Amino acid sequence: MNCNNWFRQIHRWLCIAFTLAVIINIIAMVQEKSSVWVGLMALLPLTSLLFTGLYLFALPYATKWRDAGRSGG
Repeated sequence: MNCNNWFRQIHRWLCIAFTLAVIINIIAMVQEKSSVWVGLMALLPLTSLLFTGLYLFALPYATKWRDAGRSGG
């Protein structure tokens, strides 16, 4: 598995982790047992999603720039 597929797979699993963290946060808020760590639990996968998402967003543009540089263009 190359690096790009690895990033895509990590991004998918982070999406699942973030969704579960948000669901747990909502359940804690409904039960009024909310704690600071429950609220902050979603931030770890969210920040990781930001970085992997930015990488995946920039990937097609970086490929175009790299190919244009190789062809002398």
